Amino acid sequence: MERITTTIPQAEVDRQLQYCREIARMNADRGETPLAFVDTYGCQQNEADSERIRGYLRQMGYDFTTDEEQARIIVLNTCAIREHAEQRVLGNLGALVHVKRRHPEQIICLCGCMAQEAHVAEKVRQSFRHVDLVFGPHVLWKFPEFIHTLLTQRGRIFSNADDPGSIAEGIPVVRQDKVKAWVSIMYGCNNFCSYCIVPYVRGRERSRDPQAVLAEVRQLVEAGYKDITLLGQNVNSYGKDLDEPMDFADLLRAASEIPGDFLLRFMTSHPKDMTFAMIDAIADSKKVVNHMHLPIQCGSDELLKKMNRGYTVEHYLELVDYARKRMPDLVLTTDIIVGFPGETEAMFEDTLNLLKRVQYDMAYTFIYSPRTGTPAAKMEDQIPQEEKSRRLQRLMDVQNVYSLAKNKEMEDHVYDVIVEGPTKNDANYWFGRTTGNKMIIWENDGSVAIGDTVPVQVDKGQTWVLKGHLVH
Repeated sequence: MERITTTIPQAEVDRQLQYCREIARMNADRGETPLAFVDTYGCQQNEADSERIRGYLRQMGYDFTTDEEQARIIVLNTCAIREHAEQRVLGNLGALVHVKRRHPEQIICLCGCMAQEAHVAEKVRQSFRHVDLVFGPHVLWKFPEFIHTLLTQRGRIFSNADDPGSIAEGIPVVRQDKVKAWVSIMYGCNNFCSYCIVPYVRGRERSRDPQAVLAEVRQLVEAGYKDITLLGQNVNSYGKDLDEPMDFADLLRAASEIPGDFLLRFMTSHPKDMTFAMIDAIADSKKVVNHMHLPIQCGSDELLKKMNRGYTVEHYLELVDYARKRMPDLVLTTDIIVGFPGETEAMFEDTLNLLKRVQYDMAYTFIYSPRTGTPAAKMEDQIPQEEKSRRLQRLMDVQNVYSLAKNKEMEDHVYDVIVEGPTKNDANYWFGRTTGNKMIIWENDGSVAIGDTVPVQVDKGQTWVLKGHLVH
């Protein structure tokens, strides 16, 4: 396959790091450490992108805050998957006009998937004039150059030209977690599901060099990270564009051979490109966890075809059955959309029947949201919102029965859990996750530290969480 990826030369990345050093000197002359605020919306890939933005900012001499009033630079890294996410971002962006009036030297940036949408960029240009910088995912590597220009020349910068996408290695990273880490193995998507905006805003599939991926995993293990997730819009497509063949199964096997005490996860898998060989690689590895997220989206072949998903329900079930045969303790999760254009009551019943057949541990359920620029947004037979909400509730009612039952089956069993720290709501209770990515909460007795691997017995299984106690 001919590669269309633009590989950014190391000299260009080095040039960006030089901009970082120049900005750091400018900040040092001020006699104080300036602060930056990075707010992330959306998926794990956005989280990984924000870690690179923070990496650049740290090289520029910035420290970080969660208070917009204190920040010299504000970055909103956005998601375009659903309309609700976009409206939330625009609302928060609008509120920043008052902050900017109080701090006119502030630089406000909009990046991520929303920034790549032409209609959003134009709306920001016309209606959000307090925003200084808008750039899409393709040019994240140029972030220091953009900031340097704004600091030395002011004005506004918009950089969201259509592009198949690029790969830039050597960008510094500031990770938000000391235990878990994201490793992007590829970017973009070639699937063009009819409801999805991602291929239009993140470009075509492009795989990172496997040695670069493995080197990053090795560095993370050496730094003490114990829970590493390999990221891609469709990890099962990894390697199709590489000059030397290497598929995702090969990459999993190679990463599993890295010495050290760590777990490997991955997301997200597309059923169209999932193979028995990949399932074998997962099952055979002592590092890859027993959790597979395999989005089905719906239980109707007719609707799957309209969605341009590229598989049938029968094929999907063959994958599920084989995975469970190879991994009897498999934790299986999925994504489901209700209210896709043309979804009849019979098609929706097909989805409910699929839930009953598969009995997922958890399903992430969504109401279909039209995205400007996608084929589905122009389809006839759009489903009324009230009906979509009704179907969503019915779907959740069915799935919650299985989620609760699966979690109750875990009661009285002991699981090795990597300690992640205190819960958001109560510092007296700490949490971790099983290898199957299920959260367990226990009362902290002060005997464990973040990053420890500890045995926890499940006392009570609830629909969304497990409660237990440390086993001493």
